[in-house]
Amino acid sequence: MPTTVAPRPQADPDLSRTRPARIALVGERSAGVPAHTRYAPMLEALWRRERLLVDAYWVSTAQLDGPRDLAGFDGVWLVPGSPYRSEAGAVSAVRTARERDIPLLATCGGFQHVLLEFARHVCALDGAAHAENSPGSPLPLIVPLSRDLAGHEGTVHIEPGSLAEEALGARTTVERYQCTHALDPRYAGTLRDHGLRFTGHDDGHPRIAELPGHRFFLSTLFQPELADDTSRPHPLVRAFASAAVGRSTET
Repeated sequence: MPTTVAPRPQADPDLSRTRPARIALVGERSAGVPAHTRYAPMLEALWRRERLLVDAYWVSTAQLDGPRDLAGFDGVWLVPGSPYRSEAGAVSAVRTARERDIPLLATCGGFQHVLLEFARHVCALDGAAHAENSPGSPLPLIVPLSRDLAGHEGTVHIEPGSLAEEALGARTTVERYQCTHALDPRYAGTLRDHGLRFTGHDDGHPRIAELPGHRFFLSTLFQPELADDTSRPHPLVRAFASAAVGRSTET
């Protein structure tokens, strides 16, 4: 069963009149993943600073194999921590969000599995594989980085007119990474030709992907969770939470 991240601040009288958006944190919770320790203070800050009320629940990838497993959620956040317990479950979460117009934020390993899902189910690259899970695959979509980015930060250049630019309010951003794998550039053109838009680049390499026409569908190779001040949620986190709250008011 999903487990909640943190109790809401019930002392706030405004909460009695507000229905929270329900967000699934898809991944395997671990104290060894720095991002996982930061969700509770970020959720608190979203309410205190932005009046965005969000209830977040951990959902293991092993629990997911179809859209009904995410029924009732207003947003899906595919969080860092790959290799996931179930690659199929992570891919299923992305597909459910994409096909059902559920706001999606996917970070680090989540970014990699967004590309896997899109390649398999939109581009018909059925054998698209992640080298971390399927070494030696004849169709390695996600491959080891030539320069390991774990523990590094870099400047990401944002495409004009993108969801990322709208959320960030800027054309550049300095972000932190904890990743060792990324997209094989040989397949970037195929993903673009089928509608995925790469809207953030670092040294010419894709670092942000989004899906135009979707309510909110954005993935980053970097981890916005690692922003310095958890009391000021990263703009991409804030934009995602706002989209989830907007969806919750419609259902």
